[in-house]
Parts: sequence; structure tokens; C-alpha cells
Amino acid sequence: MPTADFVTVDVFTEKRFVGNPLAVVPDARGLTDRQMQQIATEFGYAESTFVLPPENPQNSARVRIFTPTMEIPFAGHPNVGTAFVLGRQKDVFGKPVGDTLRFEEIAGLVEITLLREADAVTGATIRAPQPLEIAEEIAPELIADCASIDADSIRTSSHAPVVASVGLPFAIAELENLEALAAARPNVSAFHEAAARHPRSTGDFSLFLYVRSAEDPWHLRARMFAPLDDITEDPATGSASAALSAFLVTRAPGSEAETHITIEQGVEMGRRSLIELDVVKTAGTVTDVRVTGRCVSVMRGSIDC
Repeated sequence: MPTADFVTVDVFTEKRFVGNPLAVVPDARGLTDRQMQQIATEFGYAESTFVLPPENPQNSARVRIFTPTMEIPFAGHPNVGTAFVLGRQKDVFGKPVGDTLRFEEIAGLVEITLLREADAVTGATIRAPQPLEIAEEIAPELIADCASIDADSIRTSSHAPVVASVGLPFAIAELENLEALAAARPNVSAFHEAAARHPRSTGDFSLFLYVRSAEDPWHLRARMFAPLDDITEDPATGSASAALSAFLVTRAPGSEAETHITIEQGVEMGRRSLIELDVVKTAGTVTDVRVTGRCVSVMRGSIDC
């Protein structure tokens, strides 16, 4: 019976069994689209990745990302975790591993720098594959219904809830305090309504809620819900963090900036994740968003195909 090897890692953490789990198939040659989707469904993680030889030999690999229900064009923690796994190999499809990787994905080319300590790969920094796109605003009442909280908990003094993307769209909204963030629970009926009202910009409607620290406005706490994608809550969402960070830096005063942002996620789930972001703004436009995370290996084995 054919088999496919896999590795699982916890991403955006240095501790095993916290952070965001990811399954990686480092050599997915021979697997069909249907098999990839079935394997991702079987793992049940927010995402699983399947690595294939690149179409352009100058790149490192072609990476396909699946949720339990569908293939998606880009996501943060799958790129960080996949880079960590491949970076610890001697080679990727016969090419020696250096300090950088380039992944071909549906959203575009993802550039990655490996993090090393004492010659061991400990994580990765990825660049968002697309510039910031801001779509329509969303009624605070609809956000509140989705999160099962009072509409007064949605803070609109800085910005209204809005859809933003650097490769994958998210509805983002600021909350008044950590108590409101902790109280949030996804209301599936409201998510269906939101997806129907905003079909072009949000797809199945993924909601990213955040609170800024009173001591440091660039230290945020966040939660992400996407129940229509079978993701009741995600412990760490690099793509949403990148979109939010680009959006906030775009709106911040000044036309030039190099801003470091820290986002904690997964705390309420008992899977604390730490996402580090560096955003560059030039002439009033965000030109670069980098997402950094550390990883730890958890399991390895083979799948009967």
C-alpha cells in the first residue's frame, strides 16, 4: 500500500502542545487533490500543507494549503511551519537548504527566511504575498451577533469593522476590552448571515477580533473564528495578523514607518501563540509585511494512501 510521510509541528510557540498545530506532508508527489483534502480533513487541524516540486526550478517548492473543508490561497502559520519542517531537512527535492526559501502558492510567491540558533532551525519569517487590500465596512451589530457579544463592545473610535487582506480576507474589528474578547463565542447563524451579506469580499466569513494593550498600542491580543470553515477558533492566524497589522500601520500617523507589532492569540483556548510582525510604510503606503514565528516538532509518521 502506498504511504506518505508526515510531520506535525506547533507553530508560533517554543513549547510543545501550545501554539497552532500544523500537519506537513514534505513530499506530496503521487497524492491526488481528493487525497490531500481527505488527509487534511482527517487531521482536523486549521490547516495542513502538501509540498510539491516547484513549477519554476528557481523556487524551493510548491505548497498547497488545505483546511478541513477546502484549499486556500495563503495562510501564515502553514508557511512558517512548513518552512521550519523543510529547513530541518538536508535538501528539498534535491536542492540543499540554505537560509531562504521561496514557496509557490495560489496567492503568489512567498519569500521565507529561516531562523537559526546554534545552527538549528527554530522558526521562520515570511513576507505577505500581496499588498494590503481593504474592502467594505461591516456593521458593528453584525460583528457583535457573530461573536455573541453586545454591540457596545465593538470599538469604532479608531475604525469601523472592515474586511482586509494581504492574501486571504478577514473581517477585523477592535473590541473595548479583554473581558469582551474573552466572552466572544461564534454564532453560526450570524456567520451565515454575514457570509450572505458580504460574499464577494469575505468568502465564508472569517472574523478576527482584537484588543490593544493600554501600555503598548502595538501589543495586541486577538481571537479568530471561522465556523463555516469548521474552524470554531484558531490558536494563531498569521495571515489575519498580517492583514490587521498592515491596516493599522496604514492608518497610523506619518507617511514613513517601520513598526514592530506583537500579537498574542489562542490564550483563551489554552494554546497561547506569539506572532511577531514587522511592517514598513513608505510614502503613506505599506510596502512590506513580515510575519515571524518559532516552532517545535511534535509527531511524525506515515499515512496509508
